[in-house]
Amino acid sequence: MDLEITPLALPGIEAKRPMVIAGPCSAETEEQVLETAKQLSNNGVKIFRAGVWKPRTKPGGFEGVGIEALPWLQRVKAETGMLLATEVATPKHVEAALAAGIDILWIGARTTANPFSVQSIADALKGTDVPVLVKNPVNPDIELWTGALLRINSAGITRLGAIHRGFSSVDSKLYRNPPMWHIPIELKRRFPSLPILCDPSHMGGRRDLIAPLSQQAMDLGFEGLMVESHCNPDCAWSDAKQQVLPEVLDFILDRLVVREEMEVTESITQLRKQIDELDNQLMDLLTKRMRVSREIAEYKKLHNMTVVQTTRYSEILDKRGAQGVLCGMNPEFVRTVYEAIHSESVRQQIEIMNK
Repeated sequence: MDLEITPLALPGIEAKRPMVIAGPCSAETEEQVLETAKQLSNNGVKIFRAGVWKPRTKPGGFEGVGIEALPWLQRVKAETGMLLATEVATPKHVEAALAAGIDILWIGARTTANPFSVQSIADALKGTDVPVLVKNPVNPDIELWTGALLRINSAGITRLGAIHRGFSSVDSKLYRNPPMWHIPIELKRRFPSLPILCDPSHMGGRRDLIAPLSQQAMDLGFEGLMVESHCNPDCAWSDAKQQVLPEVLDFILDRLVVREEMEVTESITQLRKQIDELDNQLMDLLTKRMRVSREIAEYKKLHNMTVVQTTRYSEILDKRGAQGVLCGMNPEFVRTVYEAIHSESVRQQIEIMNK
């Protein structure tokens, strides 16, 4: 299935990269909302975001003011002219947000992971043309992300976009939600006209990571950024560590290098031909390696040996990981490659063993 996409075409928003959506994680008080919005507006931000309903992982934390905060956002639009964006997770949220004149809705990571919730939101959106942005699901599952986009699109929403906020990981040390850039890149390959924004705040979970992650997103051709900004981030009621002052956000945005996609030149064409030839050689080598693996499987079958020899597998991972470092490659990359090769080798050996 494909997506029917039309440009977001927001009034008063120039169609250039990056589109910037900024504001506090949560709408806490009317004063906080207005002060943050005015500072952002003075720095040129045109779209204000704030969480009205805040689903939290565990109960007991601040879960948003709720519908009472919507008039605060209306004041933002009246006094600054900014467009408004907020998260919706239920049909009632959709109804209330649209009634309050919210210009852009987004669906959060936890909601995206639940097709029942997404479908209920899609049903509530039928007959409207509000722009909707869909965050990636919590887990690295591109099919869930794609499914959510298709459900919203099937409701008649064509001003559609995606937000990449990273994925949960049990062993991440640097990022709150590691980027796993290959997943949004694959999403873009499937749907070239789909605009993708990056949420460096949730991805990094720390203020100092917002600038480098934003730059990476621009280098990868993302259309925009959704950044959490607060007039007093240290005192924020939710996600304080990942919010920045409006003036800091202005500093970050001012130093972004935005590269445009250019026409392919002869030089790039020749280099790509080299890549194609090297890829052909890689495929040839992998074919030969799998042939040897199948011969090993025949030996194991003859001598009643198990398919997986853990000592040998550990030896391969350690040796090739160290070799990768010497060759200037990330050891995790090398490990991932050899884990995939080993997985296919095991599959083929099991096939032979069970004949």
